[in-house]
Amino acid sequence: MDGDLGDFLRSRRARIQPEEVGLPVHGRRRVPGLRREEVAQLAGVSVDYYIRLEQGRGPGGPSRTKSGGVSDAVLDAIARVLRLDETEHAYLRTVARPRGRRERRPAAPRVRPGVQLLLDSMERTPAFVLGRRMDVLAWNALGDAVGGFSHMAPDERNMPRQVFLAPAARDLYPDWAAVAAQTVANLRVGAGRYADDAALCALVGELSLKSEDFRRLWADHEVKECAYGVKRVRHPVAGLLTLPYETLTVPADPEQTIVVYTPEPGSETAERLALLGSWESAARRLKE
Repeated sequence: MDGDLGDFLRSRRARIQPEEVGLPVHGRRRVPGLRREEVAQLAGVSVDYYIRLEQGRGPGGPSRTKSGGVSDAVLDAIARVLRLDETEHAYLRTVARPRGRRERRPAAPRVRPGVQLLLDSMERTPAFVLGRRMDVLAWNALGDAVGGFSHMAPDERNMPRQVFLAPAARDLYPDWAAVAAQTVANLRVGAGRYADDAALCALVGELSLKSEDFRRLWADHEVKECAYGVKRVRHPVAGLLTLPYETLTVPADPEQTIVVYTPEPGSETAERLALLGSWESAARRLKE
């Protein structure tokens, strides 16, 4: 994903007006937000250094670390000037320090049996595991009842593909635009963290080719982890479900995240999920 660093920095300085950081404004400006020389001035680095960084040309000089990367001090200063939040700051550090050769054959992710047992123990809450590319790697019965993962082909069990390529996505998510933006922002985090993952790069390329909406959102360079929130789903059997969610990183495998929907006890959604679970259990017994 060449050019991510420069595109990210340009998108972030375009958000900040000079008066917000105490700079005078004289006459008409040809670019939105801050100019490169203004970012350099505020960050305390030379203009040439910052231009090289934004162009991905590997700035040299005393601000490099012993390993050849950009120093924490410089990245922290730029993050301060551009008012990056914690997630954006971490993303900047990652894309500013590419890890070298791209991984051509990433190992197939596996979910430990103990994690599957944990999922299965959550009988009243939908839960599933996402991998580094937002692939759905495992799920419990109620998670399957909500998401329909067992009825998908393996390569379709991917949240970005479902949001942008599944024909029924806009009907499934009443707030599709918000879900799409959150999905892309979360995928950006993974793309920065695992820039050497050829399969992840291929996923971004596929979505960019097939979805104009994805291309537009990807170009915005929003970076945000979906650690918690609320998602509304219009289920074909259970109806409209309002699903608060929490995410937990698997300690033994930080590339895997457990997503748990946590509806308010006694709420309409909780009652509908209980009915859906009963219906799915009955359907499974009939098949046995």
